[in-house]
Formats: sequence, structure tokens, C-alpha cells
Amino acid sequence: MAESNVAQVFPDGTTDYKPLRKAGYDLKKPHITETPITWGNWYKHVNWLNTYFILGVPAMGLIGAYFTPLYTATALFAVFYYFNTGLGITAGYHRLWSHTSYKATLPLKIYLAAMGAGAVEGSIRWWSRGHRSHHRYTDTEKDPYSVRKGLLYSHIGWMVMKQNPKRIGRTDITDLNDDPVVVWQHTHYIKSVLAMGLIFPTLVCGLGWGDYLGGFIYAGILRIFFVQQATFCVNSLAHWLGDQPFDDRNSPRDHVITALVTLGEGYHNFHHEFPSDYRNAIQWWQYDPTKWMIWTWKQLGLAHDLKQFRSNEIEKGRVQQLQKKLDQKRAGLDWGIPLEQLPVVDWDDFVAQSKNGKGLVAIAGVIHDVTDFIKDHPGGKALISSAIGKDATAMFNGGVYLHSNAAHNLLSTMRVGVLRGGCEVEIWKRAQSENKDVAVVNDSTGQRIWRAGDQVTRIAQPVAAADAA
Repeated sequence: MAESNVAQVFPDGTTDYKPLRKAGYDLKKPHITETPITWGNWYKHVNWLNTYFILGVPAMGLIGAYFTPLYTATALFAVFYYFNTGLGITAGYHRLWSHTSYKATLPLKIYLAAMGAGAVEGSIRWWSRGHRSHHRYTDTEKDPYSVRKGLLYSHIGWMVMKQNPKRIGRTDITDLNDDPVVVWQHTHYIKSVLAMGLIFPTLVCGLGWGDYLGGFIYAGILRIFFVQQATFCVNSLAHWLGDQPFDDRNSPRDHVITALVTLGEGYHNFHHEFPSDYRNAIQWWQYDPTKWMIWTWKQLGLAHDLKQFRSNEIEKGRVQQLQKKLDQKRAGLDWGIPLEQLPVVDWDDFVAQSKNGKGLVAIAGVIHDVTDFIKDHPGGKALISSAIGKDATAMFNGGVYLHSNAAHNLLSTMRVGVLRGGCEVEIWKRAQSENKDVAVVNDSTGQRIWRAGDQVTRIAQPVAAADAA
């Protein structure tokens, strides 16, 4: 019986996503995304329902705003409700349910589920499933909003264009299926969206100060548009703008502008490295109102078990990334020909070449060609010329002048050989060729690291004894 050529799924404990509501697609049938986009079928690739709600409805809201006066009370409530529905996403959908970075009481869960529905970004279950896939498969084909497909795609394209559900990476959402708040909101999502997204702000403004239409337009439609665009920036801007202080293998970045736009979700490089930490910003001066609210809820007894990575682990990641950047910069510098690649030269040959016009100087067993440097020598031509064809180790290391670290670095770029019997240098080189244990430190690119004061041409100064006089 012939063996199957189909690759087996790795038993990672996850299962295919199963919708609790009626599915609008058949996983067994070919998906439209499996066919190329052409002028004849482009409209089939567009998710027209999402496009209508994300772009069409806000456009109508803008038109309506032209004919609807904006009262101060409505504007203030719209901003207030914007922050609350934004927290429903950042503190609720994201940090509570997607990453379980803290635990919430039932009243807080209900509040966050209601506010999240008011943001109109999908149910908790759907949103968290996609976000967990994003973290597990960042920047790959299985990432539902990979920035590798383009900044615009990661921001809004993944919503307005149809996605193949078979290509989205699998994740474990059994904990969400066991959460009654999550399940209730998911099964009653349409009613929740209408109630919290449009009806509630309309009634508040209408019953509060008689501005039903303004509440519907400004606190409803336009507020939804702005909170959605702010959240979408976490998928796009946070993977495009800023620094990568913890890891640069993937696209997440840290930037204060993204943090300001997204209620503190802008320190995304940290977040992808330490996703279960309830904080995005770890410095007190960094803008993260979501973190401040979670901390406040803890003081009020509404939240508990706030997770934080140990400072030691965070700093290790920071130091390793700094070292990686140093290694990359070091690799682009000229540190001279490696000692193990230099030819071994007899003393007599060294002297003979020096007499034939080459400006060769021996220092600590290494031969350096200073011909082109003689005219630029800060100490004058006479001193350096007097060392040609000689062992200038003592002269260079304090006999005439105790040269600086920069001088040793510059000298390393002039080395052309190693003297046979040249003290420790040839012994070190021979040990290298024989793969013997040698105390050498290399960077992540394989380049040898020459620390200040450890250059091969630097000779330790003798310690003065009490009876030296």
C-alpha cells in the first residue's frame, strides 16, 4: 500500500476554528482567494459587507455630519465613549482575553465585552482567535494581517478583502469557549453591536440633552470609525514605525506616536516579546492608559493576578539586542587581517625587506607596514623611521611613548605578517590551526572581538616594586 504524500499536522493541541454561529462558507470548497485577481473577478475578492461597514457607513456619517450641528455635550460624550470602547478592545479583547495578562471579575468582564461590542470590531472569540494566530505566525502566510503583504493590507486590506479561513493559523481558544461572557457575546453579537455601537450613544445624547441625531452621527457612526482606525494602527503602524529594542527578527516596533493613537498599544516590540505582560509600556513616563486602567481596576478589586515578566528577563532581551546591533556595526569596520591568515616571516626576511624600501616595523611579534603612515605620524617622521626594520615593541608600549587605544586599533589595519618565533603571537596562531583551546571571544557574526586594551600589540606594563629605586 503506497504511503500518503500528505504532510501530517503536528499534534500541537490546537483544532480547526469552529464557528458557533452559522458558517458562511464551506471549508471543503475552493475559496475565491485561491484564484488570481483579474478584471473579471476582482469584485468576488472583496468582502462587501465589511467594506460597507468600515468605509461605506463612515462616508455616510461624514455626509450626515455636514448637515448636523455638533453640540459641546455631544462632542464630549463622543470622546468619552471613544476611550471606553477603545478600552473594550485594548484592555478587554487584547490584554484580557487574547493574552490572559490579568484576571477580571464578572462585572468588569461584562463592561469590557459591552464596550468591545461598541467598537464594532467583531466578537471577542473571533477577534482573539485572529490575534493569537497573528502572534503565533507573525509575518508569515498564516498571519491574518501580516505587514509583509503591505502596510495598507495590514491596516485595512485584510478586512475589506476576503481571507481564506483555511490559511489562517490554528490556535487554542478552548479557554474562550469555556467563558460564558465570551460565548454569550459571540452568539448575540449583532444585537450587541447595534445596542452598544449605535442605540446606546444615540439614547444617551437624546435623553440627556435632546440631540438624538448628533448622538447617532458623532457618538455612534464617526466614533466607531475613529476607534476602528486606531485599533487597525496596531496591526499596521506598530509593525512599521519605530525601534526594535528587544528583537528585530520580526516586524513589531516601539513608537510613542503609535502609543498615542492606540491607547498605549504602541510599544509593540516589547509586547511581542513578552505578550502575557499586562503592560505595553514598562517605563513610568511612557504613555499606556490601558495599563493605568488595569492597575486602577486592581486597586478597586475588579482585576487581579496582573502578570509581569521579571525585570531580569526583560533586560536580558534588551542587552542581547544591543549586542546584536553592536556586532552588526563591528562587522562593517576594518579590524585588520586576522592573525591566523597572516604569513609567517623569518627575522632575516623581515630585515631584508625593510632595507629594500618597505616601512616594516615589528611590534609584539606582528609585522606592520607603516610606509604610507610615516608622513602622517603625529610624533614626526624621525621617531617612526628609527623603528623600521626593528622590534619596536618596547618603544610603542611606553619606551618612547605609551600609545593610545586608537593607535593600537590603527596599527592593526597595517599588519602584514607574523615573525617566526614571534613570542605569543605565533604560538597563538599555531594553536588556532591545530584547533587547540584558545581564549578567543567572537561576536554573533563569527568575528573576533578586540576589546580596548586587549589588542595583540599592547604589552602589559611592569608593576613597579617597592625597592625599584
